Amino acid sequence: MEANHNINKLAGLTIKLAAGVAIVAFCWFFRTVLLYLVLAFVVSLIGMPIMRLLRRVRYKRLYIPEWVAAILTIVIIIGFVMLTFTRIVPMFVDIVRDATALNITNLSSSELIDNLNQWMKDVFPSLGDNFDVTAVASQKLKDLVSVSGVSGFVGSVASAVSTAFVGFFAVIFISFFFIKDDRLFDRIVCALVSDKNEASVVEMLEDVKRLLSRYFLGLVIEMVGIALIDWLGLWLIARLDFGYAVGIAFFAGVMNIIPYVGPLIGEVVGVLLGVILKLGMGAGLDVNVWIFALIILAVMLFAQFIDNTLMQPLIYSTSIKAHPLEIFLVLLMAGHIGGMFGMLMAIPAYTVLRLVAVRFFYNFKPIQRLVPQRDEKDNTNNKT
Repeated sequence: MEANHNINKLAGLTIKLAAGVAIVAFCWFFRTVLLYLVLAFVVSLIGMPIMRLLRRVRYKRLYIPEWVAAILTIVIIIGFVMLTFTRIVPMFVDIVRDATALNITNLSSSELIDNLNQWMKDVFPSLGDNFDVTAVASQKLKDLVSVSGVSGFVGSVASAVSTAFVGFFAVIFISFFFIKDDRLFDRIVCALVSDKNEASVVEMLEDVKRLLSRYFLGLVIEMVGIALIDWLGLWLIARLDFGYAVGIAFFAGVMNIIPYVGPLIGEVVGVLLGVILKLGMGAGLDVNVWIFALIILAVMLFAQFIDNTLMQPLIYSTSIKAHPLEIFLVLLMAGHIGGMFGMLMAIPAYTVLRLVAVRFFYNFKPIQRLVPQRDEKDNTNNKT
């Protein structure tokens, strides 16, 4: 009898293992389709607040149909993205192009530049007597937008144009149904789980959608807020041209999405471009180039101060609900595994994993220590 029980148990484990392998193989084979589903889900999360707002628009007994509201939501999202890439991105490209076209190598006669060159040679003798910091900075920027680099990039992009178009329309098409019916994604996921876990999965998905919707919307607001503060400071205080200020501010706002590393990259690139434009074109305030660099840095640091004290605490407290040290360690591990892309995806992925752990594995002591108090909603469900 015991032997039969062990055989049945082994058979059950074998079946489960085979099913798990089959699921993993299925997901790997159709990973592109799954990626479209995930991206469409993210788009639906960003569009969720817009959809709620459109549902409240009424005139007497008239209201916007669900399918019309879903289309308007997608149009608003696409319009924002298209405005960014057709109006603002070219401004940053123009800045890089103008900076790389400047002949700043002839400006080394400046006393301040000579002093900086001499200091670099004294500290780093291996640089050689012919080292010129302005020439190095100019060459690095030219390398970033070199003809060979751009042509190689264009060639690689051109080879994937058809896939990109298919992916774009697939994501938009799926997003329409996810936005129109906010329970559709829940039904797809619940079709893959057992009946006894379906209620818990539905509640978990509601939490996921609520928290991640706030998080992604908060990121958009944070990006726009940082870009707006930087633009005002660079335009009104540093006196850069309108287009230059917009381009640098936009780059800083986009880079700010990447935790810790992104703001530093935005500040370094912003100051470097501002100094090169100052040296080559006399752009900005009529002050010493080092004072001008400090002004740009001060403007961008002020934007980071506003972000760190106001924006980020609000975003994380309403979405992640995790300890700051917890988030920091997660970002470090994600950065070690996947670099900047890993850090970018760390918080959304950790939010989902955290909710899964709280919902289904809260009896484990490490989870209880990590999340000492569950939501009031969870406590109420446990009591009932």
